[in-house]
Amino acid sequence: MATVSRSVLAVTFGYVAAVAGFSQAAESYPSRPVRIIVPFQPGGASDFVGRIIQPKLGEELNQTIVIDNRTGASGYVGVEVAANATPDGYTILLGNIGTMAINASVFPRFKVKPLDAFIGVTQVVDVPGMVVVHPSLPVKTIRELVAYAKARPGKLNFSAAGAGSNSRLAMEFFMRQAGIQIVMVAYKGGAGGASLGAAQGEVQMTMLTSSSVLPYVRSGRLRAVGVIAPERLSAVPDVPTMKESGFPDLVVGSWQGVYVPKGTPRPVVDRLFPAAARTMRDPNVIARLGTASAAAIVSKSPEDFRRFWVSEHNRWAKVVNDIGAVAR
Repeated sequence: MATVSRSVLAVTFGYVAAVAGFSQAAESYPSRPVRIIVPFQPGGASDFVGRIIQPKLGEELNQTIVIDNRTGASGYVGVEVAANATPDGYTILLGNIGTMAINASVFPRFKVKPLDAFIGVTQVVDVPGMVVVHPSLPVKTIRELVAYAKARPGKLNFSAAGAGSNSRLAMEFFMRQAGIQIVMVAYKGGAGGASLGAAQGEVQMTMLTSSSVLPYVRSGRLRAVGVIAPERLSAVPDVPTMKESGFPDLVVGSWQGVYVPKGTPRPVVDRLFPAAARTMRDPNVIARLGTASAAAIVSKSPEDFRRFWVSEHNRWAKVVNDIGAVAR
């Protein structure tokens, strides 16, 4: 009996010590630079958002924030690196709709399942989409694009930020509704590579986030023919929404959020959440995001973000199944 009591006592002391250790770690967190993994190359929406929030989040945490671009496999490479990192708050993942809500359904062989491997801290942005064409294509509206593609089934190409990206799935959905056939060309590195491919004329069109394509639209290297948002964008006020163009169901944007590996102590999450919230409410951050028509968003709590995340995962799982987009 005495031996059992000592064992119970040892376990109890161990638990108390662990809790005390977590508390002390949270009080001193962060005591060294924090890494934000962006699972796509520079130039895309995720990198755009990451570098905007980087300085303000560093100010809020009173620590250096380092952006670490880890590209490959439709964002999976970066997700895997983040999932396998020590769960101590010093590695943060900037995940998006593709990596966190779509890939699990499109790529069932991926070992890391985001819903099981991460804790969602908060949503940070929602970025509208845009349909753009290369200037060599003689179309200026969505209706003209549909008519042109119908007359040339399978003859046009579109760039996608990976086979499992929301840009690919949204394009598949659009093609089904419009009754057209345009061939996908998947680019490594996410929206940055896909937008550059379209601007260089390697493909005739693309459907990507506004932050990825607006620089090319402004320089004349791409032409905007439709915006994927509930309302027109101030950056391109003359370009109609997809609803105005006859496609009312196509309003999906590309949200992004802050995640930490599963097992990260709750006190650390509770330190990160208000820091991220204050960052996204900062007027300068909001203004800089606004240059690409991106909206700063803060979840009510990590639990609220989790509910949203699960609902998005389930919604896109149905879309993937309906259009047969599962990678074999």
